Amino acid sequence: MKKSILLSLTTLCFFYAGAQSLFVSRDIATAYKNGTRSLDGRPGKNYWQNRGIYKIDITATPPGRTITGKETITYFNNSPDTLRNLVIKLFLNIHKPGAPRNGGAAADYLTSGVHIDKFEVDGQTRPFRNGDFVFTNVATRLPKPLHPKESVQLAFEWHYDVSLQSGREGMIDSTTYFLAYFYPRVAVYDDYNGWDNMNFMDSHEFYSDFNDYDVTVHVPKNYIVWGTGTLQQPEKLLQPAILQRYNQSMNSDATVHIATKEDLLNKRVTTQNEMNSWQFKATNIPDMAFGISDHFVWDGCSAVVDDATGRRASAQAAYNDTAADYRHVAQFARHSLDWLSHNWPGIPYPYEKTTVFQGYAGMEYPMMANDESYSDTTFSRFVAEHEIAHTYMPFYMGINETRYGFMDEGWATTFELLIGTADMGKQNAENFYKQFRVQGWTQSNASELQIPIITPGDALTGFGLGTNEYGKASLGYLAMKDLLGDALFKKCLHAYMDRWHGKHPTPWDFFNTFSNVAQKNLNWFWNNWFFSTNYTDYDLKAVKKSKQGYDVLIKNTGGFFAPVDIIVNYADGSTETKHLTPAVWEKEARQVTVPVKTSKKIKSVQLDGGIFMDADESNNIKLVQ
Repeated sequence: MKKSILLSLTTLCFFYAGAQSLFVSRDIATAYKNGTRSLDGRPGKNYWQNRGIYKIDITATPPGRTITGKETITYFNNSPDTLRNLVIKLFLNIHKPGAPRNGGAAADYLTSGVHIDKFEVDGQTRPFRNGDFVFTNVATRLPKPLHPKESVQLAFEWHYDVSLQSGREGMIDSTTYFLAYFYPRVAVYDDYNGWDNMNFMDSHEFYSDFNDYDVTVHVPKNYIVWGTGTLQQPEKLLQPAILQRYNQSMNSDATVHIATKEDLLNKRVTTQNEMNSWQFKATNIPDMAFGISDHFVWDGCSAVVDDATGRRASAQAAYNDTAADYRHVAQFARHSLDWLSHNWPGIPYPYEKTTVFQGYAGMEYPMMANDESYSDTTFSRFVAEHEIAHTYMPFYMGINETRYGFMDEGWATTFELLIGTADMGKQNAENFYKQFRVQGWTQSNASELQIPIITPGDALTGFGLGTNEYGKASLGYLAMKDLLGDALFKKCLHAYMDRWHGKHPTPWDFFNTFSNVAQKNLNWFWNNWFFSTNYTDYDLKAVKKSKQGYDVLIKNTGGFFAPVDIIVNYADGSTETKHLTPAVWEKEARQVTVPVKTSKKIKSVQLDGGIFMDADESNNIKLVQ
């Protein structure tokens, strides 16, 4: 064994032999050994990732449901491996009868899937599997191996029918479609897991490379296309008055009604060619999505997202004029861009715009959200903020949502609470958070909810998956925020995002970055929250008189190291609150004694976890005799 390899393995063993170590899966351990990832949380000196350049043309002619497309993909093998196969993702084959999925499928959901009409590799026509039992994952043999540092050019022609039942994508109405996951793409080939061979099962989400895109959507006149990326030559697509409003909205704090219902009815919006070609370009981005309609109205405004440069980002809304809440959505989106850029995560919004499109999904895409309409505008804002928060995780950060969805859903849920606190005050925001994110699983005895957050998402379904990825993970991040304090927590978060944006971080890269930047071994905390079967349940065992006042004994029945307030009610009517951060559990994991120094008589003591809801609140109060 070479001395350098021996030293590396010795270092690895030393790191994990400490007082607190994290379970590390074999694939991640191999990445450390290969030098693609580092034990301090940074990308390793041998880190690499593959990418592609996509040139796509699609045509949609509503009310016809058939979408036709053609594309070329230049795929770059930056790995040290010779690739003899490629894996192609055809996500819309989830609509085929018999496709593996985590739930049933109604007749309106089903289609015949994606039909590959032509496939070429480096200009040579090749066979492509189109059978009844070909679904979202298609392995394709290359005519010759793709060596390291080489590229291959793929060409596809395909068609599919838009699903009548709209979810993440599909038909909104007879002349309004949301087009997502509509193109064949090369699956991620990464440094720790090789090819992403996970089937898309409908309830799980996605994992994508950072690619460059040039997408043209051909639609009939009077149809508007909203989408990811920079719209090219809008002056050739929009009539002069609409173009003026569009440009005005890019620098306006106030909402500009770019295209109104009257404009649409009177054919005053688009250039009157029989077909118009809407071209969008984007670089270093994991996906593209588009909405098309001939009757959705269009609002726009913008926010300064980067004070250092004065850069603005556009906030747009596209919706049916009957949706009253959507008349506020452009401003909800603008507020989200502003607040997220300046507060949490406090990193300037990395793209040029966001568009919230009225649909049926509550789903995020780069620069796009497909959100339902609600009678309660508070909930409309809540959903818009959550989906826009996803800009940072998974898109900016390249998260593997299928396997580690808690790395994006948990953060979006956390940012959702933090921006909600600014919107509606601490109490209202926390009540909202507890109702939608915490209460259901905290007070349930269901065993399938008591599984470690780190459990790969592709191994889970149902409520257990959602619980791990949203509420539990978010509380774990917020508990760390309470432990470190806002300033150090933000320093660690920014370091993680600086190191890994545009790359593919794993949970261990996140955990190790925080320990590295905080200069503390935080594995005792990560083990407790992310690798255990714990839950939140404190038991106020006793309040005993002491020489300096009282001792409050708290038993950690559930095991989670959660923040909690001790509320002391004195006989004279006064009240004192003592806040305990998770640090109290670092040395004594099951029971702590908290001194209350006072000369006054205590009447009662109670525990209040706030958003860290206790599974059994009946033992959280003690009367003192």
